[in-house]
Amino acid sequence: MSAVIPSHPDTDWMAKGNVVGMDPPMHGRLRSLVSKAFTPRLVAGLEPRITELASGLLDAVADRDRFDLVEAVTHPLPVFVIAELLGVPLEDQPLFEKWGLDFILANGGGESALPSEENIAAFVRTAVEMRTYMLDQIALRRTAPRDDLITQLVLARTDEGQLDDDEIVGFVGTLLLAGHITTTAVLGSTVLCLDENPEAFAEVRRDRSLVPAAVEESVRLRPAFSRLVRMTTRESELAGVTIPAGQVLTLWTVSANRDPERFTSPDAFELRRDQGRHLGFGQGVHFCMGAPLARLEARIVLNLLMDRFPGLRVAGDADAVAHHHPKNVVGPRRLTVEVTG
Repeated sequence: MSAVIPSHPDTDWMAKGNVVGMDPPMHGRLRSLVSKAFTPRLVAGLEPRITELASGLLDAVADRDRFDLVEAVTHPLPVFVIAELLGVPLEDQPLFEKWGLDFILANGGGESALPSEENIAAFVRTAVEMRTYMLDQIALRRTAPRDDLITQLVLARTDEGQLDDDEIVGFVGTLLLAGHITTTAVLGSTVLCLDENPEAFAEVRRDRSLVPAAVEESVRLRPAFSRLVRMTTRESELAGVTIPAGQVLTLWTVSANRDPERFTSPDAFELRRDQGRHLGFGQGVHFCMGAPLARLEARIVLNLLMDRFPGLRVAGDADAVAHHHPKNVVGPRRLTVEVTG
């Protein structure tokens, strides 16, 4: 994957820990080490703290009749959760929010499926700042381990060795980018899908056991990343078409998730659909390690919203909703909701 992304000496560390853009056997080694630290048990243990963080964000807008759900909750919450997971000091969490925004801007955007040389150059200052900060945090954990993800990454061992510092920093960068953008998009898209399907929304309000299905169907219809870019390592044939080695391909996740040969009524939002095999969180060796965390945050936020605002709906005015460019991120960057009544 790194072969199709512009290189810069001050951002090359990101590739060392980027499990998303890595092929076996390097991918297997890194994922095995990271998996020893980023466990389902660790994620599940975050539920009380995520609930507390989300409740605090909602408290701040409790006296309003309408507010931007992205600005108030779905943008800051994933960043705060990642910062909590890593164990960075509370006063430093705004740095992570700033870096998350910078990551989005550096990710290409618009018609481009990949960051340009200009995008990478603009991100250099943030990359240097983030690497310096994280190396300091890693050094602290080596001398005084704590109960957090950075410590677990530092201590992770397999028969093949351990993570070096830049692999840890690169994984943190990947977690911040993928965990932030993906979860923000999942949260916003789930609210949009339910608002567009009021009968389903009413059913979920009556039966909260349907919340996970609502999240999953939203991810199928509106996967956070509409496309993935890959390069072929060898000549291949697909549907009678020969694809040469070294060919850059754009793979449309959003199209695969609406494949009529796989899904009946693929454009419809159905709570009781067979939930398996959509590609919203990837598949195979590259299945998203952060999927359990994104699902957990979405479930918590959706339940809190329904608890606090029984009449929540998306505002009807023309500028109430603004989307990211759909070829880059599928999800709202502004989502104004009304909560009166």
